[in-house]
Amino acid sequence: MARTRGRIPSLLALSAAVLLTAGCGDDTGTAADSPAPAGAPAAKAKPVVVVTTTWEGAFARAAGAQDVKVIVPQSVHHAPDYDPKPSDLAAVAKADFVLYAPFEPYAAKIKEAAGSKAKLVEVNLDNDPDKVKAEVDKLGALFGTADAATQWKTGFDTEYAKLNKDVQAAWPGGKSPSVVTQVFTAWAAKLAGATPVGTFGPEAVTPSQLAELSAKKPALVLDNAHMSTGTVLPDSGAKQVKIVNYPGEDLDLLPVYRNAAAELKKAVGAP
Repeated sequence: MARTRGRIPSLLALSAAVLLTAGCGDDTGTAADSPAPAGAPAAKAKPVVVVTTTWEGAFARAAGAQDVKVIVPQSVHHAPDYDPKPSDLAAVAKADFVLYAPFEPYAAKIKEAAGSKAKLVEVNLDNDPDKVKAEVDKLGALFGTADAATQWKTGFDTEYAKLNKDVQAAWPGGKSPSVVTQVFTAWAAKLAGATPVGTFGPEAVTPSQLAELSAKKPALVLDNAHMSTGTVLPDSGAKQVKIVNYPGEDLDLLPVYRNAAAELKKAVGAP
């Protein structure tokens, strides 16, 4: 009986030591790896998004993505001319999502580098407000950030309506001027409340197109700053306005619309 009593403290001490060791062990048994309590919201991982240009990047950021890496530097004036470096393609391989546009000649390289992990997402790059919001909705659903996408769209609608009203108020006599636009800058004519009387591009204007567009006597020519072929309608008397499509390094799409509105107002002599 005395021998049994002596063993009890020893067993208690051993049990305490085992518990202490378990509490100080490696991370494989931490609470972070334990299942969440019933009813607790699941943690949302932030997706790693790699985009070819700041244009896709701005769409991704608007949709709620926070970890966004841009391949083509913003300093490259004509993004489709860029040749991705090995380090760019390595970044693609680590992404959860890779955003690209079909007209980008390096799209095939991007697809190959993405491998099996990354989800390839083709983006419709057009700053038309309806198309922008459709893309933001699509990306928000893919990223699991639909709430952030909805919030961005609300702010976008407010800003767009303000700019649209501001530009239209600047037209002489309250009447929008006739406009000829490059195919990728038609959204700027829409922002101005103007219906284009003709379009051109993306190739250089041919002699027959020159005659046809000049005959329409446009007051403004909206040119794509990233694909400019020079003066589009020389001797027509039309003012040429450079419209920028690509956002800056901050990946904020709204300044693109603000800048377009400012350029349009300046073209008609508004302060």
